[in-house]
Amino acid sequence: MATIDIVHDHSKTPAQARKAVEDVARKLAERFDMDYAWDGDTMNFRRSGVDGHIALLPSQLRVTADLGFLLSAMRGPIESEIRRVLGEKFA
Repeated sequence: MATIDIVHDHSKTPAQARKAVEDVARKLAERFDMDYAWDGDTMNFRRSGVDGHIALLPSQLRVTADLGFLLSAMRGPIESEIRRVLGEKFA
């Protein structure tokens, strides 16, 4: 099993950060049939082969995801795409 662990700085207000994470989660849900839900300031997301979390911190967010066997081989491209989206939404 492969793990992704990304910490990304941001300067958004908590409400702005929450909205940006919600927008990303909604797109991922539509595109990859992923379930997501908030638990306090942490967005939990899951689908077959992926179990992850996005924790909102005052000036950072942390994305962690455990990839199942089949998706482990795609860890590099998946992590690159996450970093790209974070750069886009939290620049």
